[in-house]
Amino acid sequence: MSKTLIAPSMLAADFGNLQRDVEMVNNSEADWFHIDVMDGHFVPNISYGMPVIQAIKKHATKPLDVHLMIEKPERYIEEFAKVGADIITVHHESTVHLHRTLRQIKDAGCKAGIVLNLTTPISVLEDILPECYMVLLMSINPGFGGQKFEEMTYNRVKKLRKMANDQGLDTRIEIDGGVTDKNAKALVDAGADVLVAGSYIFKSDNQTETIKHLKAVANN
Repeated sequence: MSKTLIAPSMLAADFGNLQRDVEMVNNSEADWFHIDVMDGHFVPNISYGMPVIQAIKKHATKPLDVHLMIEKPERYIEEFAKVGADIITVHHESTVHLHRTLRQIKDAGCKAGIVLNLTTPISVLEDILPECYMVLLMSINPGFGGQKFEEMTYNRVKKLRKMANDQGLDTRIEIDGGVTDKNAKALVDAGADVLVAGSYIFKSDNQTETIKHLKAVANN
């Protein structure tokens, strides 16, 4: 597996200065833009939709990693692809026909992934894992930024990495929620290779340096 990737969560960006923050990510050592889409039903919060993603894509020079925290995501896959998503991840808990939805994402020209909530067993992925470019493990309860990292995540990452290895797969494992320089190395040691960070980056005094530091810690 290649070096650990850093994906700043744009949910924590300053929406009054969105272009500025997009250009900061462009010019930093970050690898992807992480885009959290919330519908107020699957999770209690509402974030943003196609117009904002389209605006980010207009200025972004790095891939858009779009995380759909919405009910029945299959209704909108093609639209998210059209406005610029490069990777689309959907929650295992949000769609009845998961296999069909993953194929739909691929048919739309995007890389496909699954997201698991904190208490959804890793074992549900056993049969579907070969269809996944990436699995995103939530390390908080989804819906709001700035939450505390849940320690159970380490063991879940280890289980998932073992499952992927046992199947001979090079599946990326992404972690979303409460990621900082305090837990990044332990997550990577457990088997994670994409780290999403929102408040930790955007609330820091020097965002570019914070990204650089996080990447160095994760890849040390």
